Amino acid sequence: MSDRWVTVLAGGLSHERDVSLRSGRRVSAALRSTGVTVEEWDADAALLPRLREHRPDAVVVALHGGEGENGSIQTILELLDIPYVGTDADACRRAWDKPTAKAELARAGLLTPDWVVLPHSTFRELGAQPVLDAMVERLGLPMMLKPDQGGSALGAQVVRDAADLPTAMVGCLAYSDTVLAERYVEGTEVAVTVIDTPDGPLALPAVEITAHNGVYDYTARYTAGLTEFHAPARLPEETAAKVADLAVSAHRLLGLRDISRTDAVVDRDGDVHFLEVNLSPGLTETSLVPMAVEAAGRSLGEIYAGLVDRAITRHG
Repeated sequence: MSDRWVTVLAGGLSHERDVSLRSGRRVSAALRSTGVTVEEWDADAALLPRLREHRPDAVVVALHGGEGENGSIQTILELLDIPYVGTDADACRRAWDKPTAKAELARAGLLTPDWVVLPHSTFRELGAQPVLDAMVERLGLPMMLKPDQGGSALGAQVVRDAADLPTAMVGCLAYSDTVLAERYVEGTEVAVTVIDTPDGPLALPAVEITAHNGVYDYTARYTAGLTEFHAPARLPEETAAKVADLAVSAHRLLGLRDISRTDAVVDRDGDVHFLEVNLSPGLTETSLVPMAVEAAGRSLGEIYAGLVDRAITRHG
């Protein structure tokens, strides 16, 4: 692998730019530790000319949100015929849209919390309060609100009192024109990293998440000390196997590639509910993938070097 030259794309213009830059630095250092030559490039107006003039052997996409996960940057890399680590553009578009991903997995028989999806225009045209009342009647309280697209839990909120719903809705709609409202499932929140291997997708040990404020939101994700993690998760062996099966099933059914992270919740009966999937999971010092990698007794550099090799071989 020492003769590989890899470009790590990080930054971009999404709300998650700062997190992306931190992830980019982390994966770049990990790859360099394996002998790979790495350059970190931003996703800006200079990117295409730069890629054309200085074609890397492969690209690692460390962009979060927006163009990093909705298929946009993947389409550009496919247009330029450059190998890259990660899910292809078509599958990115399907999985990036949370309601689409939930619907596809629900049709396949996976558990996922009941949900409704409503655009901002519905509240404006039909009156906010009647719509909110209907949502509470259907989903009950507490209720989880999140943008239909996006990452890092930006705009995501748990609403336990109907009086708080209008303000929470405004906060959620600040990040998207459409809101995904879910029945809130009480239980143990876990995240499962899946990596592709020559023998198929492999689930790494699940990471258990306990946010001190009760909600694993943006602040809890990226501020050290606000969340307690256990890797591997403190689950019975049978439940841990069910969690792994769910993540691998989501990876396969959504057509994901190389690496993904599935977020789920284990309810009091031990049933596992799919919440969402992450196509370009965070790699910062408080992110979940590095914790899972360490719990598996592996190194981030070794895994990503292997994924780079797969991308180049796949490209032919």
